[in-house]
Amino acid sequence: MPTPLKAATTIAAVLLLILTAAAPAQAANPTTKPPVSGSLGTYNVSGVYVAGVSSGGYMATQLHVAYSSRIRGAAVFAAGPYYCSQNTVTQALYGCGDNRYPTNVSALQAYTRTWASYGWVDPVGNLSGDPVYVFHGGNDTTVKKSVTDDLVRYYQHFGANVQYDSGSAAGHSWVTPYGTLGCATTASPYLNDCGNDPQNALLRKLLGGVNAPNTGALGGSLIRFSQNTFAVNGWANGLSMDANGFAYVPSACAAGQSCRLLVALHGCVQSVGAVGTAFVDRANLNQYADTNNLIVLYPQAATSLSNPNGCWDWWGYLGATNFPIKGGAQVETIMNMVRRLDG
Repeated sequence: MPTPLKAATTIAAVLLLILTAAAPAQAANPTTKPPVSGSLGTYNVSGVYVAGVSSGGYMATQLHVAYSSRIRGAAVFAAGPYYCSQNTVTQALYGCGDNRYPTNVSALQAYTRTWASYGWVDPVGNLSGDPVYVFHGGNDTTVKKSVTDDLVRYYQHFGANVQYDSGSAAGHSWVTPYGTLGCATTASPYLNDCGNDPQNALLRKLLGGVNAPNTGALGGSLIRFSQNTFAVNGWANGLSMDANGFAYVPSACAAGQSCRLLVALHGCVQSVGAVGTAFVDRANLNQYADTNNLIVLYPQAATSLSNPNGCWDWWGYLGATNFPIKGGAQVETIMNMVRRLDG
């Protein structure tokens, strides 16, 4: 997910960096639900949305663009425009992170239109008016702001309704009131506390309004399910995905009430294999799910020889060029989970 911080040139600079990146004295601890083994059910889902950070942010845009007829909006932290890597790891590193190379956003828009004409992604007209929340932190040196600026431009080109939050001092991370690290930090588990609540903002944007979160005991269930069931090859590990994924289902949704579905995608070095359920427990989504009839799906990537940091496939590490479109192995595996949940 992140790259090492640039070396400081003086002892004073190093000390200053340590002080500004220090974790809070005591991180807020959310109430959590221990996962229970089960299977994904089918619920009364009225709309599907996606959210993600870093590689999960890139995967969120891939899902949104490929299936814009089904996915109604996206929230993206610390990532750049759709198909930014152009199937090249060098471009992914130096164009979509460090921005030494241009992102070629106009070419990415042209690819999207062409692929829509082939039916490889849904018609681009579906993106018009879709709510999109974009977050970039001022201390994020892993994905430069200019790259995230191009994500905003990409979506605006297709008429999406974009809210851009770029005023935070956050490092490369998912920012949450339950973060265990200081705001400016870029370090595991990449959950930073900046003294605010971006989840309120992103859910307000995506859903059109949001109730206050449940700050007491959670009332739903956290289901641990087999991702093999949904893997296009029947074997999630073969797709650099974990054997298990998670879904938080509020009791109201389990009882048949109309609910919406949010697919929440972790970043590199942030999967269950790397940080346990830290992202699932501390993303501040289950708390809002309880009070807003929202099911949260947490697919899980995993490490592999071609993917040592457990990232989502947004540059083609699985060896196929169709990774960002319909038919892409991870895209379809996640969509199989969505299809099960929303019937």
